[in-house]
Amino acid sequence: MAEPSVGPEPFPMPAAIAAPRDTAYPGTIRLEVDASDTDRRIWRVKQTLPVSRPGKLTLLYPEWLPGKHYDFGSIDKLAGLTIRANGKVVPWQRDPVNVFAFNIDVPQGADALELEFQFLSPTAPNQGRVVVTPEMLNLQWGMVVLYPAGYYTRRIMVEPSVKLPPGWGYGVALDTASREGDVARFKPVPLETLVDSPMFAGRYFKQYDLDPGARYPVRLNVVADTAAELEADAKVIDKHKALVQQADKLFGVRNFDRYEFLVAITDRLGDIGLEHHRSSENGVGTGYLTEFDKAVGDRGLLPHEYTHSWNGKYRRPADLWTPTYNVPMRGSLLWVYEGLTSYWGDVLGARAGMTSRQETLDSIALTAAQYENQVGRRWRQLEDTTFDPILARRSPQPWRGWQRAEDYYQEGLLIWLDADTLIREKSGGKRSLDDFGRLFFAGKDGQFVPSPYTFDDVVAALNAVQPHDWATFLTTRVKDVAPKAPLDGLARGGWKLVYAETPSDYAKALEAVSRSTGLTYSLGLSLNRDADVTGVLWEGPAFKAGITVSTKVLAVNGIAYSADRLKTAITDGKSGKPIELLVKNGDHFRTVSINYSGGLRYPKLERIEGTPDLLTRIHEARK
Repeated sequence: MAEPSVGPEPFPMPAAIAAPRDTAYPGTIRLEVDASDTDRRIWRVKQTLPVSRPGKLTLLYPEWLPGKHYDFGSIDKLAGLTIRANGKVVPWQRDPVNVFAFNIDVPQGADALELEFQFLSPTAPNQGRVVVTPEMLNLQWGMVVLYPAGYYTRRIMVEPSVKLPPGWGYGVALDTASREGDVARFKPVPLETLVDSPMFAGRYFKQYDLDPGARYPVRLNVVADTAAELEADAKVIDKHKALVQQADKLFGVRNFDRYEFLVAITDRLGDIGLEHHRSSENGVGTGYLTEFDKAVGDRGLLPHEYTHSWNGKYRRPADLWTPTYNVPMRGSLLWVYEGLTSYWGDVLGARAGMTSRQETLDSIALTAAQYENQVGRRWRQLEDTTFDPILARRSPQPWRGWQRAEDYYQEGLLIWLDADTLIREKSGGKRSLDDFGRLFFAGKDGQFVPSPYTFDDVVAALNAVQPHDWATFLTTRVKDVAPKAPLDGLARGGWKLVYAETPSDYAKALEAVSRSTGLTYSLGLSLNRDADVTGVLWEGPAFKAGITVSTKVLAVNGIAYSADRLKTAITDGKSGKPIELLVKNGDHFRTVSINYSGGLRYPKLERIEGTPDLLTRIHEARK
């Protein structure tokens, strides 16, 4: 018999926080947010929380928010918390294990708690995403609410209100009960609906009706840095109307009672693209409405987020749905949630004319090249990248191609292209992934209760559309290590990935917007406008020369760096001449010699002669 060990024993953990139950919380919480201080960017919050009995109560601050894919709650921005009952201060204590939880003892005779605190929104980008500027704000209710533990969020009723700066307009998927001066009060809704209904508000605000007279309306709510940015040509609005129409043809129903596109045209508010069931938050650059053709990097955002209303919000992975915002979410099916949305977002954008046929092909080429050269796939499954938001917290990585980073988005797109073309091939063109969309995402017009699904549900729906061994098809591409990129859909669609010495117009436009230089498929690196290396291809020429992210290129073959000079050197290197770079990393300077003779290489798609052009059929507008 083994002797007992000698040493310390673990200190007892605190009592568990009450588990959520599908029980109605007694009473309605009143939530008042004063968001009028745009100078200091401080939101002042008051809550009245009904209580039915004395004793222990735990209040939770949202931690796991839908659409974020990781524990994103901004608890560090909450300050000044004071709780009172019958005018007297009630002490609180933060839970020593769950820092998003506050424990209190409700005193005898109290029928309500009065809470006050502030949300200290970032005043600079290095503090987090900027959500307030002098011209606009982005209010996410999950940042400004505490709620009682022990109840499903759909069973907690909240009556919200917000005070805005004088004269500001707003867009939100809530019903306004009254507007008195600068205070807007909304009808009571479940906490689940409230947190899923963010607000964009601004000094410069305009709303466009994208389906006039519709029973379940869809509107475009725009705030901008200047009034001039709000004015759109009718043809631009028509493209957004076409997006709504093409989504109707794809899915067949509107699983919402209203839909509000919330769009911020800004260089000042923090970037965002976040889905909700009845709205979406979309941050785009200046010129989105006034110079739509030039907004290459932004035109795909709204189709993507709109698709999420069906895929991700209505049909939701079973392990991603949680009863509260403090139960951890699991993302094993994000390759459906985000991958299929990436696919259909591109398809709907093309069908609506928001992107041209050539731009769509060029975008697919960039994606295909990325994963054809994705060496990290030799050791890591695609499904494992669904943990990346938690593992990396969406921070920059030194070797992205080897580490992999949320590849379920764009590699997922390629897998669903593969599935779509396979269905079309096997059915002789009679069926497509559109049929899967109408079957799997079919709900009831005007209703928006989530419908969870599993891997087996996806397989069953695909088999109902076109019999095939879909379980193996998906398992080998998603759950197994797959060294070969899933490019079969391209070939089946009548196209192949090739490399040319000049970039496509689409790639040029993306580089112009980002002010970057992409040489990933030649020298194996990319640079920003300041000549800082922002990406290095694992095992590529630059990698072998010891170049890393954060290296600065100072000179090319003895002459000061410019992007054109480096490209010329790559072309000259085809004769066998080494490319010499003077580089700086920290305080260290050195000259590196790169032996590369392959010339400039940019991805493009090329037709496979004698094969049907399924890609063009996929992207054609539905009549």
